[in-house]
Amino acid sequence: MAARAYWQGQIRLALVSIPVEIYPATRSGAAISFRQIHEPTGKPISYEKIVQGVGPVDRDEILKGFEISKGNYVLLEEEEIEAVKIESRKTLELVQFVEADAIDVLYYEKPYFVVPADDLAEEAYAVLRDALRQTKKVGLGQLSVRGREQLVSLKPCGRGLVLEVLRYADEVTRAQTYFRNLPDDKADADLLDLATTIIEKKTAPFKPEEFHDRYVDALQRLIEKKKKARGKRIIEDVEEPASAKGGNVIDLMAALKKSVGDGGKASPTKKAPVKATAAKPRTPAKRKSA
Repeated sequence: MAARAYWQGQIRLALVSIPVEIYPATRSGAAISFRQIHEPTGKPISYEKIVQGVGPVDRDEILKGFEISKGNYVLLEEEEIEAVKIESRKTLELVQFVEADAIDVLYYEKPYFVVPADDLAEEAYAVLRDALRQTKKVGLGQLSVRGREQLVSLKPCGRGLVLEVLRYADEVTRAQTYFRNLPDDKADADLLDLATTIIEKKTAPFKPEEFHDRYVDALQRLIEKKKKARGKRIIEDVEEPASAKGGNVIDLMAALKKSVGDGGKASPTKKAPVKATAAKPRTPAKRKSA
Protein backbone atom coordinates (compact mmCIF):
# COMPACT_ATOMS: atom_id res chain seq x y z
CA MET A 1 0.00 0.00 0.00
CA ALA A 2 1.37 3.43 -0.95
CA ALA A 3 2.47 5.67 1.90
CA ARG A 4 0.08 8.43 2.88
CA ALA A 5 1.35 11.98 2.51
CA TYR A 6 1.88 13.83 5.80
CA TRP A 7 1.23 17.15 4.04
CA GLN A 8 0.30 18.30 0.54
CA GLY A 9 0.69 21.83 -0.69
CA GLN A 10 3.22 24.09 -2.31
CA ILE A 11 6.63 25.50 -1.49
CA ARG A 12 6.85 29.17 -2.36
CA LEU A 13 10.14 30.89 -3.17
CA ALA A 14 9.37 34.53 -3.95
CA LEU A 15 7.01 34.29 -6.97
CA VAL A 16 7.76 30.63 -7.70
CA SER A 17 5.38 27.97 -6.36
CA ILE A 18 6.31 24.28 -6.37
CA PRO A 19 3.56 21.68 -5.70
CA VAL A 20 4.95 19.05 -3.33
CA GLU A 21 4.03 16.15 -1.10
CA ILE A 22 5.74 15.43 2.22
CA TYR A 23 6.23 11.92 3.62
CA PRO A 24 7.67 10.69 6.94
CA ALA A 25 11.37 9.83 6.71
CA THR A 26 11.30 7.67 9.83
CA ARG A 27 9.19 4.83 11.19
CA SER A 28 8.73 3.20 14.54
CA GLY A 29 11.24 0.46 15.24
CA ALA A 30 10.73 -2.86 16.95
CA ALA A 31 8.82 -2.41 20.18
CA ILE A 32 6.91 -4.50 22.66
CA SER A 33 3.60 -3.17 23.87
CA PHE A 34 1.81 -4.44 26.94
CA ARG A 35 -1.87 -4.51 27.80
CA GLN A 36 -3.07 -3.91 31.32
CA ILE A 37 -4.66 -7.10 32.64
CA HIS A 38 -7.05 -7.64 35.54
CA GLU A 39 -5.15 -10.35 37.47
CA PRO A 40 -8.10 -12.21 39.09
CA THR A 41 -9.89 -12.74 35.74
CA GLY A 42 -7.03 -12.46 33.24
CA LYS A 43 -9.09 -10.06 31.12
CA PRO A 44 -7.75 -6.81 29.59
CA ILE A 45 -8.70 -3.49 31.12
CA SER A 46 -10.49 -0.94 28.92
CA TYR A 47 -11.35 2.70 29.50
CA GLU A 48 -14.60 4.49 28.82
CA LYS A 49 -15.32 8.18 28.38
CA ILE A 50 -17.60 9.01 31.29
CA VAL A 51 -19.08 12.10 32.88
CA GLN A 52 -19.19 12.17 36.66
CA GLY A 53 -22.79 11.71 37.78
CA VAL A 54 -23.93 10.84 34.24
CA GLY A 55 -21.95 7.77 33.19
CA PRO A 56 -20.67 6.71 29.75
CA VAL A 57 -21.32 9.15 26.89
CA ASP A 58 -21.49 8.78 23.10
CA ARG A 59 -18.67 10.15 20.95
CA ASP A 60 -21.02 12.53 19.09
CA GLU A 61 -21.86 14.21 22.42
CA ILE A 62 -18.24 15.26 23.02
CA LEU A 63 -16.91 18.73 22.17
CA LYS A 64 -13.51 20.30 22.71
CA GLY A 65 -13.29 22.88 25.45
CA PHE A 66 -10.70 25.44 26.54
CA GLU A 67 -10.78 26.18 30.27
CA ILE A 68 -10.83 29.96 30.84
CA SER A 69 -11.39 29.71 34.60
CA LYS A 70 -12.05 26.97 37.13
CA GLY A 71 -14.94 24.93 35.71
CA ASN A 72 -15.70 27.41 32.90
CA TYR A 73 -14.96 26.42 29.29
CA VAL A 74 -15.18 27.89 25.82
CA LEU A 75 -16.70 25.06 23.74
CA LEU A 76 -15.63 24.49 20.14
CA GLU A 77 -17.08 22.12 17.55
CA GLU A 78 -14.80 20.19 15.20
CA GLU A 79 -16.17 22.09 12.19
CA GLU A 80 -15.25 25.41 13.81
CA ILE A 81 -11.69 24.26 14.43
CA GLU A 82 -11.38 22.93 10.87
CA ALA A 83 -12.59 26.29 9.54
CA VAL A 84 -9.56 28.08 11.02
CA LYS A 85 -7.43 28.78 7.96
CA ILE A 86 -3.99 30.30 7.76
CA GLU A 87 -1.82 30.47 4.66
CA SER A 88 0.65 27.88 5.92
CA ARG A 89 -2.01 25.16 5.79
CA LYS A 90 -1.38 24.83 2.06
CA THR A 91 1.75 26.92 1.46
CA LEU A 92 5.25 26.61 2.87
CA GLU A 93 6.86 29.97 2.16
CA LEU A 94 10.64 30.06 2.45
CA VAL A 95 11.07 33.36 4.30
CA GLN A 96 14.75 33.08 5.25
CA PHE A 97 17.93 31.18 4.50
CA VAL A 98 20.72 30.37 6.96
CA GLU A 99 24.05 28.58 6.93
CA ALA A 100 23.65 24.81 7.11
CA ASP A 101 25.47 24.62 10.46
CA ALA A 102 23.71 27.62 12.01
CA ILE A 103 20.85 25.59 13.52
CA ASP A 104 21.70 24.01 16.86
CA VAL A 105 21.08 20.26 16.96
CA LEU A 106 18.69 20.80 19.91
CA TYR A 107 16.17 22.40 17.55
CA TYR A 108 15.83 19.45 15.17
CA GLU A 109 12.79 17.29 15.87
CA LYS A 110 11.68 15.07 12.96
CA PRO A 111 12.64 14.64 9.27
CA TYR A 112 10.38 14.25 6.24
CA PHE A 113 11.02 13.56 2.55
CA VAL A 114 9.77 16.22 0.13
CA VAL A 115 8.90 15.13 -3.42
CA PRO A 116 7.37 17.01 -6.38
CA ALA A 117 3.62 16.47 -6.61
CA ASP A 118 3.68 15.95 -10.39
CA ASP A 119 5.92 15.98 -13.46
CA LEU A 120 5.34 19.69 -14.06
CA ALA A 121 6.84 20.53 -10.65
CA GLU A 122 10.07 18.60 -11.20
CA GLU A 123 12.04 21.37 -12.94
CA ALA A 124 11.37 24.04 -10.30
CA TYR A 125 11.98 21.44 -7.60
CA ALA A 126 15.41 20.60 -9.06
CA VAL A 127 16.33 24.29 -9.33
CA LEU A 128 15.51 24.86 -5.64
CA ARG A 129 17.40 21.73 -4.58
CA ASP A 130 20.53 22.63 -6.54
CA ALA A 131 20.42 26.28 -5.45
CA LEU A 132 20.37 25.23 -1.79
CA ARG A 133 23.24 22.81 -2.40
CA GLN A 134 25.34 25.37 -4.29
CA THR A 135 24.86 28.12 -1.69
CA LYS A 136 25.17 25.65 1.22
CA LYS A 137 22.10 27.21 2.76
CA VAL A 138 19.02 25.86 4.55
CA GLY A 139 15.58 27.34 3.91
CA LEU A 140 13.28 28.28 6.80
CA GLY A 141 9.50 28.57 6.84
CA GLN A 142 6.33 27.47 8.60
CA LEU A 143 3.58 25.05 7.71
CA SER A 144 0.35 24.22 9.49
CA VAL A 145 -0.53 20.57 9.98
CA ARG A 146 -2.51 18.54 12.49
CA GLY A 147 -3.55 21.36 14.73
CA ARG A 148 -0.41 23.47 14.95
CA GLU A 149 1.89 25.63 12.86
CA GLN A 150 5.37 24.15 12.74
CA LEU A 151 8.72 25.80 12.17
CA VAL A 152 10.61 23.83 9.50
CA SER A 153 13.88 23.79 7.60
CA LEU A 154 14.45 22.60 4.04
CA LYS A 155 17.72 21.24 2.68
CA PRO A 156 18.98 19.03 -0.18
CA CYS A 157 19.36 15.29 0.32
CA GLY A 158 20.73 13.27 -2.57
CA ARG A 159 18.40 13.78 -5.54
CA GLY A 160 15.67 15.21 -3.33
CA LEU A 161 14.85 17.52 -0.45
CA VAL A 162 14.43 16.86 3.25
CA LEU A 163 12.20 18.94 5.49
CA GLU A 164 12.95 18.88 9.20
CA VAL A 165 10.48 20.02 11.83
CA LEU A 166 12.21 22.37 14.26
CA ARG A 167 11.38 23.23 17.84
CA TYR A 168 10.44 26.81 18.65
CA ALA A 169 12.76 28.79 20.91
CA ASP A 170 10.41 28.45 23.91
CA GLU A 171 10.51 24.65 23.54
CA VAL A 172 14.28 24.41 24.00
CA THR A 173 15.86 24.67 27.45
CA ARG A 174 19.01 26.76 27.57
CA ALA A 175 22.11 24.66 28.11
CA GLN A 176 23.31 27.12 30.75
CA THR A 177 20.43 26.01 32.97
CA TYR A 178 22.33 22.78 33.55
CA PHE A 179 25.93 23.66 32.71
CA ARG A 180 26.45 26.98 34.50
CA ASN A 181 27.79 25.38 37.70
CA LEU A 182 30.25 23.08 35.95
CA PRO A 183 33.91 24.09 36.40
CA ASP A 184 35.55 25.84 33.46
CA ASP A 185 38.92 24.14 34.07
CA LYS A 186 40.75 22.48 31.19
CA ALA A 187 41.25 18.72 31.34
CA ASP A 188 44.59 17.30 32.47
CA ALA A 189 46.87 16.96 29.42
CA ASP A 190 47.90 13.35 30.14
CA LEU A 191 44.33 12.23 30.74
CA LEU A 192 43.20 14.08 27.63
CA ASP A 193 45.88 12.36 25.55
CA LEU A 194 44.75 8.93 26.74
CA ALA A 195 41.09 9.74 26.11
CA THR A 196 41.76 10.97 22.56
CA THR A 197 43.78 7.81 21.88
CA ILE A 198 40.77 5.68 22.86
CA ILE A 199 38.47 7.79 20.68
CA GLU A 200 40.79 7.44 17.69
CA LYS A 201 40.99 3.66 18.15
CA LYS A 202 37.20 3.37 18.29
CA THR A 203 36.55 5.72 15.37
CA ALA A 204 34.78 4.03 12.43
CA PRO A 205 32.21 4.84 9.73
CA PHE A 206 28.68 5.26 11.05
CA LYS A 207 26.67 2.14 10.22
CA PRO A 208 23.24 2.48 11.88
CA GLU A 209 22.27 -1.05 10.85
CA GLU A 210 24.82 -2.38 13.34
CA PHE A 211 22.81 -0.98 16.26
CA HIS A 212 19.47 -2.20 17.53
CA ASP A 213 17.30 -2.02 20.62
CA ARG A 214 18.78 -4.63 22.97
CA TYR A 215 16.10 -3.94 25.57
CA VAL A 216 13.43 -5.18 23.14
CA ASP A 217 15.53 -8.32 22.57
CA ALA A 218 15.74 -8.89 26.32
CA LEU A 219 11.97 -8.45 26.71
CA GLN A 220 11.32 -10.92 23.90
CA ARG A 221 13.56 -13.48 25.60
CA LEU A 222 11.72 -12.89 28.87
CA ILE A 223 8.34 -13.42 27.19
CA GLU A 224 9.52 -16.68 25.60
CA LYS A 225 10.88 -17.93 28.93
CA LYS A 226 7.68 -16.91 30.70
CA LYS A 227 5.61 -18.90 28.18
CA LYS A 228 7.65 -22.01 28.97
CA ALA A 229 7.82 -21.38 32.74
CA ARG A 230 4.07 -21.98 33.24
CA GLY A 231 3.39 -19.62 36.09
CA LYS A 232 6.88 -19.27 37.50
CA ARG A 233 8.45 -15.87 37.90
CA ILE A 234 11.47 -15.15 35.72
CA ILE A 235 14.05 -12.82 37.24
CA GLU A 236 17.24 -12.06 35.37
CA ASP A 237 20.08 -10.90 37.60
CA VAL A 238 22.70 -9.09 35.55
CA GLU A 239 25.82 -7.79 37.21
CA GLU A 240 26.11 -4.07 36.57
CA PRO A 241 29.59 -2.62 36.04
CA ALA A 242 30.95 -0.89 39.12
CA SER A 243 30.13 2.80 39.20
CA ALA A 244 33.00 5.18 38.61
CA LYS A 245 31.35 7.82 40.77
CA GLY A 246 33.64 9.04 43.49
CA GLY A 247 36.82 7.77 41.79
CA ASN A 248 39.89 10.00 42.00
CA VAL A 249 42.32 11.10 39.28
CA ILE A 250 44.62 8.11 39.91
CA ASP A 251 41.70 5.72 39.32
CA LEU A 252 40.76 7.60 36.13
CA MET A 253 44.34 7.45 34.86
CA ALA A 254 44.52 3.69 35.53
CA ALA A 255 41.17 3.10 33.84
CA LEU A 256 42.18 5.08 30.76
CA LYS A 257 45.53 3.31 30.49
CA LYS A 258 43.83 -0.09 30.78
CA SER A 259 41.30 0.94 28.14
CA VAL A 260 44.09 1.92 25.76
CA GLY A 261 45.78 -1.43 26.40
CA ASP A 262 42.52 -3.28 25.70
CA GLY A 263 42.14 -1.49 22.39
CA GLY A 264 39.48 0.82 23.80
CA LYS A 265 37.02 -2.02 24.31
CA ALA A 266 34.89 -2.14 27.43
CA SER A 267 35.20 -5.30 29.50
CA PRO A 268 32.16 -7.53 28.89
CA THR A 269 29.93 -8.05 31.89
CA LYS A 270 29.06 -11.59 32.89
CA LYS A 271 25.43 -12.50 33.16
CA ALA A 272 24.30 -14.28 36.27
CA PRO A 273 22.22 -17.41 35.71
CA VAL A 274 18.51 -16.92 35.32
CA LYS A 275 16.57 -17.73 38.43
CA ALA A 276 13.14 -19.28 38.07
CA THR A 277 11.12 -19.11 41.22
CA ALA A 278 7.57 -20.16 41.84
CA ALA A 279 5.15 -17.27 41.95
CA LYS A 280 3.91 -16.56 45.44
CA PRO A 281 0.14 -16.90 45.77
CA ARG A 282 -1.59 -13.65 46.60
CA THR A 283 -3.77 -13.61 49.68
CA PRO A 284 -6.98 -11.66 49.09
CA ALA A 285 -7.49 -8.65 51.31
CA LYS A 286 -9.98 -9.14 54.11
CA ARG A 287 -13.14 -7.10 53.85
CA LYS A 288 -13.94 -4.82 56.71
CA SER A 289 -17.22 -5.51 58.37
CA ALA A 290 -19.76 -2.74 58.03
